[in-house]
Amino acid sequence: MHDPLLDKARRLATKHFLGGGPPERFSEYGRTQLIALLRQGLYPSAKLLDVGCGCLRAGYWLIHFLDPGCYCGIEPNRTMLQNGIDELLSDGTLEAKRPRFDHNDEFDFSVFGEKFDFFLARSIWTHAPKSAIETMLDGLVAHGSDGAVFLTSYKPPVPLVRPDYKGSSWVGASHESDKPGIVRHSYRWIEEQCRRRGLTVRELREDNFGSQRWLRIDRAGAPGGRS
Repeated sequence: MHDPLLDKARRLATKHFLGGGPPERFSEYGRTQLIALLRQGLYPSAKLLDVGCGCLRAGYWLIHFLDPGCYCGIEPNRTMLQNGIDELLSDGTLEAKRPRFDHNDEFDFSVFGEKFDFFLARSIWTHAPKSAIETMLDGLVAHGSDGAVFLTSYKPPVPLVRPDYKGSSWVGASHESDKPGIVRHSYRWIEEQCRRRGLTVRELREDNFGSQRWLRIDRAGAPGGRS
């Protein structure tokens, strides 16, 4: 069966680095993110923030699934996002679904003035320094609804081979660099950062792909701020 998104993904790949896999798996990898969120309780009227939404690999599916005005995406790479909008979303879809986007590169979740029920950050923590992860966790506390779910992916360190990342800079392709790269973070460190904020985290075994592991982080009336 012909995948209607395949031609669009191939055109996107000629315009800009897609990241996250080859064009032939563009549809599958985006759809798998929707499925993962559905397994964690996503519903049509949920307010969702897609952190690092890129060219809308997952956003395409989420925008169509969610009710109008419920999808928000942050993507600093303006060209990548605009290419995705132009290629994947018709004018009718934009008008009917009313997705909102922001280009800040500080992981500022306040820009939409919303309390979000779900957050998605696929293949973001595998490039981000620990300070950025802390900022995102603070954003979940401050801008998540009671019971909000943050679904993210990570790679754990491999002792003596692939160490826990201690640097302060983003690693990998971005709006400022075309250089690839991956970083790893200790689950114990993530767990401790969550605990300090009244959040809980657990590793999911289902719907993993691309050698990354899903983490589900829950906000249950969490108090604000890092300690």
